[in-house]
Order: sequence, then structure tokens, then C-alpha cells
Amino acid sequence: MPPFHLAFPVHDLAEARAFYGTLLGCPEGRSSEHWVDFDFYGHQIVAHLSPDEVGHRATSAVDGEAVPVRHFGVVLPVEEWHRLAETLKTAGRDFIIEPQVRFKGEVGEQYTMFLLDPSGNALEFKAFRDPAMLFAH
Repeated sequence: MPPFHLAFPVHDLAEARAFYGTLLGCPEGRSSEHWVDFDFYGHQIVAHLSPDEVGHRATSAVDGEAVPVRHFGVVLPVEEWHRLAETLKTAGRDFIIEPQVRFKGEVGEQYTMFLLDPSGNALEFKAFRDPAMLFAH
């Protein structure tokens, strides 16, 4: 699968480095005084210093939860998803949506969790026991 590229705003590059680099373990790539690249599970994300653009503003109802409309994330293997959930809990991170199973017993059953980065960008991490369910209806 080709890697995707995503650019997103942050209000502080040092905080972005601490969150994406240190907490999530995403290796840093190129950078300048205005942006920094991260290897986000094999994909290129770029944190751009743009304080006026940060934060999520709207939610959408999904399986009884208020999901941030603007968010990004990654689909992980189930074991890695559980490890990340524990890492985030141990680090004292607050969740918008606590680690849980969504669509339990239905097509598309998945583990999911949402949290904000230090700039208020919403991230979702999910996992499927059956990866074929990613695009199932």
C-alpha cells in the first residue's frame, strides 16, 4: 500500500515533537523552523506551525458517540492497538472517546479510541480482529 501524506496545523513544534515523536514513537524526518515530518506508522505526516488553524470544531454521531468530524489516525494490528491504549493511559492522556469496541457483533466491529494532540487535532486509532472488515458494509 502506498504511504499517504497528511499536513496538519499545530501551535507549537516542540509539543508536537513530544507527542508524535516521544509518546507515539513516530520517528522524525525532515524539518524546518516552521514544520516537522513524522513517520506515522509508515505514512508521512507533517506538523505545520499554524496556531490559527488548530483544533477540532464539530462532531458527528457514530454508534452513540460524538466523533470529531475532522480527525486522522491509523488502523493497527489488535495487539499493537492494546499496547498503544495502555501507553496512553499510563501517560495520563485524556481520551475524547475511551478505548472501546464499536459496532459490537456487527459487520465492521472494531476497537477504537480518540484523543487530541497538544494542538487539539483529533486522532483515532482503530483495529479489526478481521482486517477484511475495514471496508465491509
